[in-house]
Amino acid sequence: MRAQDETPSSHLRVERLSLPASLALATDGKAPFAALGYGTPHGVAWMPTVNARVLSANGAMADVWHVSGPQHVKSGTTGIARWRTDGHWLLGAIDLDEATEKQGLAELAHRAYRDLFKTLDQAGTPHLQRIWNYLPQINADGGGLERYRQFNLGRQEAFLEAGRAAFEGAPAACALGIHQGALSIRFLAGQQAPLPVENPRQVSAYRYPETYGPRSPTFSRAALADIGDGNIALFISGTASIVGHETVHHGDVLEQTRETLRNLQAVIDAANERGTAKFSLAELDCVVYARHPSDTEAVRSIIEGTLGANAPMARHAVYLEADICRSDLLVEIEAHTVAAGQLRA
Repeated sequence: MRAQDETPSSHLRVERLSLPASLALATDGKAPFAALGYGTPHGVAWMPTVNARVLSANGAMADVWHVSGPQHVKSGTTGIARWRTDGHWLLGAIDLDEATEKQGLAELAHRAYRDLFKTLDQAGTPHLQRIWNYLPQINADGGGLERYRQFNLGRQEAFLEAGRAAFEGAPAACALGIHQGALSIRFLAGQQAPLPVENPRQVSAYRYPETYGPRSPTFSRAALADIGDGNIALFISGTASIVGHETVHHGDVLEQTRETLRNLQAVIDAANERGTAKFSLAELDCVVYARHPSDTEAVRSIIEGTLGANAPMARHAVYLEADICRSDLLVEIEAHTVAAGQLRA
């Protein structure tokens, strides 16, 4: 039987917690499976951090991932990739400093993804569920080619060399510009292939015209994953004010936020057609990236005005300062959520 046809033997669960609550989980000497931190300290082995300024009033937060069932979590490294796995799920992290490595961004992205795929092969967790990419100066010129486009070139080349789906079937992902630090990649993988989801309001990113660079971005708009125990996770990629393949509402952060919410709803509607699990916009755990910190309250006002201030998405949102992959985009939202149900074949 193929791995993707099997019922998960390890169930995955995620919860968003404050930094103190997250660290308290490891006070008995046994850390959770893994976590992705936002504004959290460097050096917590089981909690790789996103090196971006937190704009939320609640301060540093973390998405803590738990596994259930027979557990034997082990940690290791594969090349430049650090990872933790229970044999079914894997969370990995890669950090590459351009100043130290003396390589261009395309070469570093290619190297990072090459080791990422080696990690999946060696750990026996072949299927990427979700990827988070953070690169300094994402919109800057990189010697005749925007740095985000350089990153896309190296990333897609690594996908193709590894025989991975770089177009239909690509994993959910985001790519944001941080203001300091290294090229940072965080990735979640498992033994079952997720089900990709596209947004009918947008051209698939991997089908963008050549005007957006020599290689298209390698990601699906979202992905559905069976995480066990009768639950399905929806991983939504970085979503912004794009209709078709063009940015809309230039210079207007309020309208860009409204358009982003419409795109999120469109992705959710598409995901709800792929199985019995039913997701809602109000229930998302999201990360909101604002290009200008001064826009944070405006973005928050649209989210709360649309969903209500007590909606889980509004209450649990993490706001980070980050540049978006296009210089004319002011805000981007990525998210995850879980609902009971099954995927359709």
